[in-house]
Amino acid sequence: MSFFPKIGVGVLLLKEEKVLLGLRHPDPQKAKSDLHGEGTWTLPGGKVEFKENLRDTAFREVFEETGIKIQKESLEIISISDDILDDVHYVTVGFLAKSFEGKPQVKEPEKIIKWDWFFFENLPTPLFFPSARIIKNFLKKKIY
Repeated sequence: MSFFPKIGVGVLLLKEEKVLLGLRHPDPQKAKSDLHGEGTWTLPGGKVEFKENLRDTAFREVFEETGIKIQKESLEIISISDDILDDVHYVTVGFLAKSFEGKPQVKEPEKIIKWDWFFFENLPTPLFFPSARIIKNFLKKKIY
């Protein structure tokens, strides 16, 4: 157990008023996450590595998970949240990627089963709670 917060990012990609979400593997060993998100729908994202800035993390995680290339300059912070469970604390920074290219592919099948686009009015459940907070903050135009 770490007694220091960690940092994560989630990236909201919009296409024709739909948001990209991935279904995390239901097996907790495969969808391994400190925040226990197995079997939930999530935005692309992940942990900030040592000496990596937030934008670079967003770019890397989206590309590693989906094959989509986002333009780092197009990233806008839309959310900051404290995601806390009994044994872990993450500060999660949500980004909106305004410009990207490519189609989503399952690049890490051991973690994410599939990617799909959803209208905000018809989001799948259950949503990974950090992703749900990013989406909620985006829709309410509230950062924190």
